[in-house]
Amino acid sequence: MRLLQSLSRGLEALSFMSAQPGPVRLTDVAEALGVDKSNAAHLLKTLVAMGYAVQDDSRRYRPSDRLASRARTEHTLEEIVAVKEAWRATLEALVAETGECAHLAALVGQRVWYIDKVDSPLPLKVDHPIGALSPLHCTALGKAFLTFGQAQMPDAQPSFTPRTLTTRRALAEEIERTRARGYSIDDEEFAPGIRCVARPIYDEAGAMIAAIGVSGPSVRVTDARLHELGRFVAAAGQGGLQKEPPK
Repeated sequence: MRLLQSLSRGLEALSFMSAQPGPVRLTDVAEALGVDKSNAAHLLKTLVAMGYAVQDDSRRYRPSDRLASRARTEHTLEEIVAVKEAWRATLEALVAETGECAHLAALVGQRVWYIDKVDSPLPLKVDHPIGALSPLHCTALGKAFLTFGQAQMPDAQPSFTPRTLTTRRALAEEIERTRARGYSIDDEEFAPGIRCVARPIYDEAGAMIAAIGVSGPSVRVTDARLHELGRFVAAAGQGGLQKEPPK
């Protein structure tokens, strides 16, 4: 049987991206497929144009939600524990690099469940205890599930601070901004004086299984620092940070 080489390579690119813990670089795809960067770029642009891949604002690629119908929406406790163990070093690396608290969370119904954390070494810090539950619409971890996972829009959006997004339209617009930048933000929306950023973690099938984030007091996490932390979190892969700090 004669195979269509471009189709075959496109499927290989999708398979490679789905197996990674987060978005990948053009060079990663080129190396995985054994092609030059120009061919890899054409493949990825085609997948994006056809709706099978997404490019975030860090110029990295991931599978889109178009194949979500076959993606799993629930994970076993054993799988969640495995993610917790695999990403512990990344939490530690984020705290060492940023000085702020790092959290890992799973989705439980319409709330996020904190499954691990590493505290900031600084006296003034954020504390979301392991086992705590928080809303989706006003936390960075929750917005990561709403944007990149299978979480449904919440039935209600109660106000926790003057900055909380309390309408579906405002939340939908924020989800679109989150999708474009590649990481989610809580800009003092859940608790006054606390800012957070988060990004998704995918399983081997490309379904979101957890979210990882960094939280800090707004006296340290200024507007500029908030997006710097977002880029750090977006660059975090299993085992630590996978690229140089943002400039």
